[in-house]
Amino acid sequence: MIKKIKEYLGSDADSFLNYKAKFPKEKLHLPGPDFVDRIFFPSDRNNNVLKNLQWMYSTGRLSGTGYLSILPVDQGIEHSAGASFAKNPDYFDPENIVKLAIEGGCNAVASTLGVLGMTARKYAHKIPFIVKINHNELLTFPNKFDQIMFAGVEQAYDMGAAAVGATIYFGSDESGRQIVDVSEAFQYAHELGMATILWCYLRNPQFKKDKDYHVSADLTGQANHLGVTIEADIIKQKLPENNGGYTALNMGNSSYGKIDKRVYSELTTENPIDLTRYQVMNNYMGRAGLINSGGASGENDFAEATKTAVINKRAGGMGLISGRKAFQRPLAEGIKLLNTIQDVYLCKDVTIA
Repeated sequence: MIKKIKEYLGSDADSFLNYKAKFPKEKLHLPGPDFVDRIFFPSDRNNNVLKNLQWMYSTGRLSGTGYLSILPVDQGIEHSAGASFAKNPDYFDPENIVKLAIEGGCNAVASTLGVLGMTARKYAHKIPFIVKINHNELLTFPNKFDQIMFAGVEQAYDMGAAAVGATIYFGSDESGRQIVDVSEAFQYAHELGMATILWCYLRNPQFKKDKDYHVSADLTGQANHLGVTIEADIIKQKLPENNGGYTALNMGNSSYGKIDKRVYSELTTENPIDLTRYQVMNNYMGRAGLINSGGASGENDFAEATKTAVINKRAGGMGLISGRKAFQRPLAEGIKLLNTIQDVYLCKDVTIA
């Protein structure tokens, strides 16, 4: 298994697999078979939330490891159905989405109310459902960027879902309303016994300066910290690609937020493992698991997915949530892609940095 991982990493294998992180792993709450008992038993989550979390951790090829491999397919709304499924029209059919998650050995499948509702009676007891309750629709002209509620928490509960998922565009003009909407929804989901997963994305045109700070470690880390504040059990975040978003936004006469320079000198470096570890630190030192997104599909999907999984695992993260890389290809290849990601978390030679 490690041989194949090294092949995908290529010349980066040694630097990624042997790097020692700047912030010590001993201070983190790391994934493991006992994660629900160790982390959530002392919390305010009720028994049914614990049961549904444990169900997710006990499903698929990563069962019993404390790691998660989730198939997310809500791109039919977020990116338009044509843009998402024209490459592989089979996935206009909701059942094929759920089948891919099951046959690909995933812990759970995340999708829209419509997709999961259409398949619930046949599959809701076979794989944990994560109902994504809000979305950004791109049919309004000109396009706008706002997460609005498409589904209710009770609808997810009635179909037997294990969890609800939602997105907040932190930093956007609409983020205040979104925080309130999602916080109320997550409270209700917990009362009904479902787990909560938050897509903690940044959205503001000012975050693009000399580089795209939507993927800076400091800003995404703070988005994560806001996410766990409203009791997201699991945080989904883009893999960080740079750092210094606060610094860049405070250049000139502008005044934005607050930061301590030690974030850059003592807590992080430019290494992607350190940048991702800072995201984990903002998740209450890993008490809320960090799952990074797999990103768009491209020419080197297997290598890129392996690299992302290695960075996430070695940083102390909990797994990957990868959609387009898997469903925008034939079924057998999609399964292979998901299994390739899972192999990183199953491989004992890929250690915590």
